[in-house]
Amino acid sequence: MDRRLFLGAAGGAAALAAPAIAQTNPEIRWRMPSSFPRTLDVLYGSCERLGRRVAELTDGKFRITPFPAGEIVPALQVLDSVQQGSVECGHTPALFYFGKEPALAFFTCVPFGMNRRQMAAWMRYGDGMKLADELFAGFNCIFMNFGDTGTQMGGWFRNEIRGMQDVRGLKFRIAGLGGLVFERLGAVPTQIAPGDIYPSLERGVIDAAEFIGPYDDEKLGLNRIARFYNSPGFWEPCSMGGFVANRTAWNALPAHYRTAVEVALGEIDTDQNARYDALNPPALRRLIAGGAQLRSWPREVMQTAWREAHGLYEDLSGRSPAFRKVWDNYRTFRNEQYQWFRVVDNAFDNFAFAEAARS
Repeated sequence: MDRRLFLGAAGGAAALAAPAIAQTNPEIRWRMPSSFPRTLDVLYGSCERLGRRVAELTDGKFRITPFPAGEIVPALQVLDSVQQGSVECGHTPALFYFGKEPALAFFTCVPFGMNRRQMAAWMRYGDGMKLADELFAGFNCIFMNFGDTGTQMGGWFRNEIRGMQDVRGLKFRIAGLGGLVFERLGAVPTQIAPGDIYPSLERGVIDAAEFIGPYDDEKLGLNRIARFYNSPGFWEPCSMGGFVANRTAWNALPAHYRTAVEVALGEIDTDQNARYDALNPPALRRLIAGGAQLRSWPREVMQTAWREAHGLYEDLSGRSPAFRKVWDNYRTFRNEQYQWFRVVDNAFDNFAFAEAARS
């Protein structure tokens, strides 16, 4: 017998005899930088949970290792690194990259946009996921939502905001399209990575800063520098996290590994918001007990911001076809959701919350 034929036959027999699981469950290791520091145990903790859950669902064969901001990739360069293939995936808000394409902001939040439940409806049963896939394909990435903080607070201010005169000239750390709205209000917005907010506020580089809500703001220590705590963060009625993966790397994964990631992200989507809803009330009480002064935005500021936000959307629509496409779809869905929530949730909330406060 020809020796080459014999070896070939033996190799084929060995392949056929190998357990199916060994062929379909290859060992794969991915790195996942985050835009958030390790100290933010809900946001960064969700990265750790994703890694654990994917490993559990794949018998330890597919492992995703998270890295906090700055350890292997700077906080605001995660999308770039994933796009280039320097890392396989990342955890980062899409709005951090609105300078590349303003339509990206819709896949985190936009001023006077949809809340967490409304966004989930748009992403799952509207055109949100389809539009996200089209947009992120231009960055050689796939995108999936990675938890949500819910409606955020409106930031920490050294001086009380009583009207528009207090907004003009304000050096404000704010991310995404919210910064462009405040620029139209006369403020001086700047986007600063989460880990750099405290030192910037402490040194007076900025006058005010917004981040997330009581639990995370307390961890950053912002209350030690600025005492006026505004509500609500009308530019962040939700804040959807982002899982981005290099499209080539993603498509090369076995289908059941991709499913494991999708399942884990679905679990985190529910869990993260529930954790914030449980942790924020006691954190807010601690902040107030420590001297924080809770304030609502003056109506004048809110109304002016509403007009400027919608003016901004029209301006951006004229410059970016992608923005117009997403905005037209998003606005139609948002307005219908607003009407529905006004009929039921808003009516209930306004009554029940007021009665509970009096009782």
